[in-house]
Amino acid sequence: MTSVALCTINSSARSIARLCQASRSAHGTADFHSFVARYSTLRKCAFLPGGKWSFIRAATRQMSQGSPGRISLGRYGKGVFLAAGAAAVTGVLTAGVSHFQRAEMATKVSKVEEEKGDIRERCKSFMSVPVTDIKVLEQRKDAMCTRMEMLIMETQAAFCRALEEVDGGTFRVDRWSRKEGGGGISCVMQDGKVFEKAGVNVSVVFGNLTEEAAKQMRSRGKVLKGKDGKLPFCAMGVSSVIHPKNPHIPTVHFNYRYFEIEEADGTKQWWFGGGTDLTPVYIDLEDAAHFHKTLKKACDKHHPKYYPDFKKWCDNYFYIRHRAETRGIGGIFFDDLDSPNQEEVFNFVKSCAKTVVPCYLPIVYKHLNDSFTPEEKDWQQVRRGRYVEFNLVYDRGVKFGLATPGSRIESILMSLPLTAR
Repeated sequence: MTSVALCTINSSARSIARLCQASRSAHGTADFHSFVARYSTLRKCAFLPGGKWSFIRAATRQMSQGSPGRISLGRYGKGVFLAAGAAAVTGVLTAGVSHFQRAEMATKVSKVEEEKGDIRERCKSFMSVPVTDIKVLEQRKDAMCTRMEMLIMETQAAFCRALEEVDGGTFRVDRWSRKEGGGGISCVMQDGKVFEKAGVNVSVVFGNLTEEAAKQMRSRGKVLKGKDGKLPFCAMGVSSVIHPKNPHIPTVHFNYRYFEIEEADGTKQWWFGGGTDLTPVYIDLEDAAHFHKTLKKACDKHHPKYYPDFKKWCDNYFYIRHRAETRGIGGIFFDDLDSPNQEEVFNFVKSCAKTVVPCYLPIVYKHLNDSFTPEEKDWQQVRRGRYVEFNLVYDRGVKFGLATPGSRIESILMSLPLTAR
């Protein structure tokens, strides 16, 4: 039998998703760690209509790999508490996740290539030839715009091939060009066995910023001085949103980008942005530990404050203000990153890009054969509706894309699921 304990979230709480901070109920304050200690077989959590979190304790359950087992939170270190939304994930995530060890064995992780070898040879592994002519890339191979374009092309190829392997389907590759300068490569796999819609886009655009786009930059603290009202720019990035069919496989989103602007005196301003976040319909604590641990490991290679700072930024950014809800269980998010220097920031972004396969594919394999009910599918549709609301109302990338002349609307709105309610 499955027993369910409900925790009512106080309406004044900043997020619907304070699973791991003290939650208030009509009967007083309940500490999350005490709750876990009492319900050691805590399996999944889901937000229910009316401001309640449902904590589901399951008896012996058949795993997707075919081996039955009981999930115990005793596997997690004492100092660990997992975040959903605005609550923080702190401490070192030292979960003994045997399920992920098995899933990782099933996942042939495609590693993002290091910056080595001939550019033309590296391009052979891409989903398409790069947006920029290969001869131009070879001529300026040490320029940051070339190095970043190669990185985003490699990231796109690695992620697409990993998704094709688990789904059995094939991505449709669509090249598009922008008359104002640049273009992109959209890879979409739709109505597959595992994924209802999977999109992985690369865009490399250049030209002059519009007044509206420049205003958005200035509102974020950028002091930009154009000449005759013009600000030459170059922007590039890789972005992806994956909407699985099974409600027990979470939606994942990532985006890594580079921006360069030339001011009136010829000086250039540059910055990087990006992040990866997870939006489950039903929260699995083991999945959350694996996901955040993978991101933390990449961040810790570069600075001990990156993970806590960028995790908090992610929680704050992916917050649906008009609903007073978080979009998911977070991850990392950063923008306008331009210090300590260009090389170090690029290396950090490269480390983050390498996590997109190992942080997500083991979760997919783990839940590949999970059964689900019509009610669970309906709830997935509602949560997708929240996803759509955030992307159309708050998302910076959508706003900037729609404000940029010649942008490809279909690619900008790739993040929308096929179905939602």
